[in-house]
Amino acid sequence: MAYSPQYLSGNEIREKFLNFFADRGHKILPSASLVPEDPTVLLTIAGMLPFKPIFLGQQKAEYPRATTSQKCIRTNDIENVGRTARHHTFFEMLGNFSFGDYFKEQAIAMAWELSTQVFGLPPERLVVSVFEEDDEAFAIWRDKIGIPEHRIKRMGKDDNFWESGPTGPCGPCSELYYDFHPERGDDHIDLEDDSRFIEFYNLVFMQYNQDADGNLTPLQNKNIDTGMGLERMAQILQQVPNNYETDLILPIIKTAAEIAGIDYNKADETTKISLKVIGDHIRAVVHMIADEITASNIGRGYVLRRLIRRVVRHGRLIGIEGEFTAKVAEVAIALAESAYPNVRARENSIKSELQREESQFLKTLERGEKLLAEIIEKEKKQISGVDAFTLYDTYGFPLELTQEIAEEHGLTVDVEGFEQEMEKQRDRSREAHETIDLTVQGSLDKLAEHIHSTKFVGYSELQSTGKVEVVLVEGKTVEVAEAGTEVQVILDRTPFYAESGGQIGDKGYLTGDNLVVRIEDVQKESGFFVHYGRIERGNLKVGDTVTATIDRACRRRAQANHTATHLLQAALKKIVDNSISQAGSLVAFDRLRFDFNCPRPLTPEEVQQVEDRVNTWIAEAHEADIKLMPLEEAKAKGAIAMFGEKYSAQVRVLDFPGVSMELCGGTHVRNTAEIGIFKIVSEMGISSGVRRIEAVAGPAVLDYLNVRDKVVKELSDRFKAKPEEIGDRVNSLQAELKATQKELEAVKQELAVAKSDQLLTQAETVGEFKILVSQLGNLDAKSLQAAAERLQQKLGEAAVVLGSIPEEGKVSLVAAFSSKVVKDKQLQAGKFIGRIAKICGGGGGGRPNLAQAGGRDASKLDEALDIAKQQLIEGLS
Repeated sequence: MAYSPQYLSGNEIREKFLNFFADRGHKILPSASLVPEDPTVLLTIAGMLPFKPIFLGQQKAEYPRATTSQKCIRTNDIENVGRTARHHTFFEMLGNFSFGDYFKEQAIAMAWELSTQVFGLPPERLVVSVFEEDDEAFAIWRDKIGIPEHRIKRMGKDDNFWESGPTGPCGPCSELYYDFHPERGDDHIDLEDDSRFIEFYNLVFMQYNQDADGNLTPLQNKNIDTGMGLERMAQILQQVPNNYETDLILPIIKTAAEIAGIDYNKADETTKISLKVIGDHIRAVVHMIADEITASNIGRGYVLRRLIRRVVRHGRLIGIEGEFTAKVAEVAIALAESAYPNVRARENSIKSELQREESQFLKTLERGEKLLAEIIEKEKKQISGVDAFTLYDTYGFPLELTQEIAEEHGLTVDVEGFEQEMEKQRDRSREAHETIDLTVQGSLDKLAEHIHSTKFVGYSELQSTGKVEVVLVEGKTVEVAEAGTEVQVILDRTPFYAESGGQIGDKGYLTGDNLVVRIEDVQKESGFFVHYGRIERGNLKVGDTVTATIDRACRRRAQANHTATHLLQAALKKIVDNSISQAGSLVAFDRLRFDFNCPRPLTPEEVQQVEDRVNTWIAEAHEADIKLMPLEEAKAKGAIAMFGEKYSAQVRVLDFPGVSMELCGGTHVRNTAEIGIFKIVSEMGISSGVRRIEAVAGPAVLDYLNVRDKVVKELSDRFKAKPEEIGDRVNSLQAELKATQKELEAVKQELAVAKSDQLLTQAETVGEFKILVSQLGNLDAKSLQAAAERLQQKLGEAAVVLGSIPEEGKVSLVAAFSSKVVKDKQLQAGKFIGRIAKICGGGGGGRPNLAQAGGRDASKLDEALDIAKQQLIEGLS
């Protein structure tokens, strides 16, 4: 049989893959959202992630075989995007899965048939790898498929053995590679040679369970998990040099190039990298926003914001002025809509979010770039954590962006110092995981076969007895733990609420004969309620019966805050906008926080109206009506569901008739009157289109008022003013400080103007243009830029290049070009001054008409300015 790779579009590859496995008994399932149900990862990062509960044995598979095209996001290799042929943040993983059905031989046979007969890959161009100890797979490839032994490579555990984590399901894998250069022969095949081989299909044979000591035992039900990178197969079949030039991404790149006035095929390598970053990242952000992720400074919202801002910056690097992301996104939407209709359905939201983020970033980007240029100019080795945080907090520069720019100039960033500054400002969100831990708590999943999920009785009981099923110390199971030990305890039943739905876990005690365990937190892991605590007295043994008692005061506070959160959402919908939806929440013992989607700030009047409405409902003493009902029935009745939350077929509905009805598994008051009082503490924006209200309810209101009263008394004493006069006193001090700062700035500007005006007579004429190249002593970077801008404006159609030595071993450079210099002579200030700065051992850049740079070798400044003058004369002649 003759084989030849046939050209297929990305859509055709996806369709042929899915249909091939559908014809062989696999159920085609839709891609899961990029917002995973798995709490251990921030984003969907692998094709198998939606099936994790099945592989762990926590959930029964609805179908014995399945196939999917799963959209994925990974940012752990973001620095390689655009620089290598195959790294991406967004990619599609084609996969076929078997849940205890077929295994190794069938999986290999189908992979070979698909690769050679459906996609037409010549067998002589395929090389296979297997785990070095997997003789079974080796034999199947050699004897059943017929691959010569020298094209089957045994590889070690790091390359060809898949593990879910330190414990849990695992197994060997086999990978298929395509050979771009078979003419190099088979004598020295090196699968690490990216210029020759590309791995396009990975088959994982999940056949073992690994315990904490590394011992492997065969699984009763063996599973198959495979992944074929759509972009990689497109590169092979479309015969292009990299994934970016396939029909999945190239149209996006060409659109960005067209906006920048660039021919991609003729562009230099640096420009191509920026275009590839834009092409890759736009795909990612389009799908993230389509899955209702909004930009913010935490979690997956931070990932989205970081990607958008990288797109904007790389657009500026290739000369794009103004907003452009929405236009490029139109192409990405058109490319994706046949496979993912939600991108077209969410088109308006995608464009709006991009425009908001881009506009917001552009407002501060120029100022941030100037500040960063000044920082780079003064620092010799490392940008301080304080400076990196200022760029992040004031100018919207993600830390990674600062690191990226710093690296371009040979500097590092004090990340530890940055983290310390972040800690001072706010509580850090949990770090995003870039790997999948199938075990969550490896010890728990190992025990999942032997114990049942925890039964929660805390809706009706505040104290109950329970049997100790598991005791963990430092993550490892023990039979007994002594006084003074930090433990994690699982009971067969518990009244303790485990953190979920924004509500934190209960506190309390486990007690028994001469036993006291103080419980400080409860988390839900894989169906188990894990009680985190410390043994204060006695010994805790597996099998003991203990009395579990929650802290009733803490529970009452949590109930008040949680119900108040529901009333708050209802009030926002009624007073501000009925389309408002929840974007996150926190229900603690001392406060509540409610994040919601809203494109504008609330007015002070609206905030007051919302607070008043909630307090009115509290005073009206509405009774809670709590029922279990089918999910669809609850939705039909108008119950509000939280986007991204996973709900079972039967749901718990909390209804305060005529006020609020939501799906909620949290604990609540039985009557709104139990809340007592509600007070909004603050209303603020946390990202584009997302607002946050922080508030207190019930007993926490008294705590809040006591703190405020203490602060007011201290300020009154310090300012010698009555409480009602404090505001005026502060305004007066601020006005004085502002006036002083303006005076200082004016003096600096006057000095720069005086020095620069003396240079006007030194300007030379070249054709229809004026050029001025000069050194201005020890002028600082900001004043140097002000001087350059003023001189260019006074000279008219001109090119101005100024240099200075603000301190020993530091060089500052500025280029200011008129619009005609840029358009008619194709000279760009950013690129020009960047080349000149290299002479002084530095670098820099900026906009086509104005740019700054720095250097470290002041002895080369005169030479650099001479060369700048020569190049301007040549360029403008």
